[in-house]
Amino acid sequence: MFRATRFNDFEPAEPNQETSMTTMPPTVAGLPHVIHRSETELPFVNFMDGLAVQLLQVDIEAGLWVVRARFAPGLTLPRHKHTGEVFALTFSGSWKYLEYPEINTAGSYLFEPSGSIHTLHAPATNTEATEAWFAIRGANLNLNEAGEVESVWDAGFILDTYLALCKEAGHPAPNVIGI
Repeated sequence: MFRATRFNDFEPAEPNQETSMTTMPPTVAGLPHVIHRSETELPFVNFMDGLAVQLLQVDIEAGLWVVRARFAPGLTLPRHKHTGEVFALTFSGSWKYLEYPEINTAGSYLFEPSGSIHTLHAPATNTEATEAWFAIRGANLNLNEAGEVESVWDAGFILDTYLALCKEAGHPAPNVIGI
């Protein structure tokens, strides 16, 4: 067995009596090695006009929320500020921030640092819904025209809203990772 000390620099590791290539290291007591949800286990629900969300995972204590989102062509979300970083991957369609020139298309990865302020927009010229995955730490502080906080979307808000929208749409209680 080899241990990487840095990229492309390998050295032999000391043999370990407790683990081998065929045994798994222990996990935190009571937690599985992986937690899986199929696409159909967690429904997409209409969050607002032109925006459907599927809440995949939430950790209220850590302030983490992970969603898949579908944006209708022409959707513009409220201008917002992030209190933590955001990681995004686009699956289909296209979207951008009105404040920046980059356009996210299928396969695009985007990192947003804490403190970033922008307005998400899916161009009206899109011929399909845009689908993207977001892992968000902290909150979206939705801003009004004067730059004042109008509403806050955080892990607790997203969880409560998602559960209520699932119930309202007649879906059984979703088994979101983390609840």
